[in-house]
Amino acid sequence: MSKEKLIKRYSAAERVNHWIVAVCFVLLAISGLAFFYPAFFWLTGVFGTPQLARIIHPFVGVLMFLGFARQFLRYWHHNFLDKEDVKWMMAVKSVLSGHEVGDIGKYNGGQKGMFWLMTGCMLMLVCTGFIMWRPYFALYFPIPVIRVALLLHAWSALILIAGIIVHVYAAIWVRGTIRAMVEGVVTHAWAKKHHPRWYREMTGDKNKP
Repeated sequence: MSKEKLIKRYSAAERVNHWIVAVCFVLLAISGLAFFYPAFFWLTGVFGTPQLARIIHPFVGVLMFLGFARQFLRYWHHNFLDKEDVKWMMAVKSVLSGHEVGDIGKYNGGQKGMFWLMTGCMLMLVCTGFIMWRPYFALYFPIPVIRVALLLHAWSALILIAGIIVHVYAAIWVRGTIRAMVEGVVTHAWAKKHHPRWYREMTGDKNKP
């Protein structure tokens, strides 16, 4: 049996950074839901006690934002939409049935949309989080501003949680995707099928499908 041909998609540093952000997100989502919804208050136990959860939550939020900022600086230039991405998004039903559409680069239209959604939510969360953060910053803002910040923080968090659920589902749905973020590699066949333009860039293959 011939050895499987692989292409490097993510370096070790990129993968470690991704999983730090992912773990922070899970901890923040759990504790955040506990703060905003009384039925989930028991989830504050993720940090030991409700008091500890209240103290630790914003610090973990800062860590997640810094990790995502690093990701943003790495990937922003890969995430501008082009006509091939529009073609992909217009044919998303076909894509879901397993038939890829368009000459896609490193990321497809859905991944690019998710990237910018996460960027917007992260910015909103960190800005409103600082406004709400007692005892360090909240005292510098009037109560009406803090109330608006609480509302925007909650909505941004819910949108981000929904987006991440879609993100995880898509990673599981497309076989080989999780391997890219665990091992850092994908097969030639996977790259050629899902990201043909990126495949050609990585291999020097000049044959456009």
